[in-house]
Amino acid sequence: MKTFFLITATLLISGCAGGPPAPEWQSQAFAALDRYTSAYLNGNSRVADLEFARAKTEIARTGRPDLMARIELLRCATQVASLELAPCAGYQALAGDAPLAEQAYASFIRGTWTGLEATRLPQQYQALVRHTQASAKQHDGPTATPSPPGRDELHQLQDPLARLVAAGALLQREPLAITDIDLAVETASSQGWRRPLLAWLGVQLKHHQAAGNAAASAGIQRRIDLVLQKN
Repeated sequence: MKTFFLITATLLISGCAGGPPAPEWQSQAFAALDRYTSAYLNGNSRVADLEFARAKTEIARTGRPDLMARIELLRCATQVASLELAPCAGYQALAGDAPLAEQAYASFIRGTWTGLEATRLPQQYQALVRHTQASAKQHDGPTATPSPPGRDELHQLQDPLARLVAAGALLQREPLAITDIDLAVETASSQGWRRPLLAWLGVQLKHHQAAGNAAASAGIQRRIDLVLQKN
């Protein structure tokens, strides 16, 4: 999570390094966003909501809607990683004040990649978008295939949360190969992120149920039950 979070947080404080010590609102917003992300991924919605509200309070002190748009995108991206794909209402209310890079990122996490300028995205996502756009052109638009190929670019993403965000964005465009679904499951599992793990296990379960693989389905259901069990 750290690389993904630091990239986003760097956007928040860009232009302020190399001078006087950072103002209090920056450090407070940074810390609140870090706590929000951790709580959300761990499935603690109450704490996540409180921490995000704290971050918004700090950002509001600046009177800068562009910064507010950035943290709303961070929230929406974290939700996409957990396959909570509701419209990004908080960002949409501020979209008119968002710079082009934020507008591109908003399109990326929605899976709206047609015409998207990959160079406006964080470097780690550019190859995936270019490859997907090129494949769509070859097929005269996105097509659903019974056995889509795995995405090397997805597997090459080193940051766990960035990988889950990319997988969630891609899933909104087209079916994922089982190797990509498995990667998302194990990425969430290795980090102990309960919320995205349950979401991706659900996708994995549906895939094997549709294929009639009863043994695999039963094993996945046992994993889901284990995550859901109460101590």
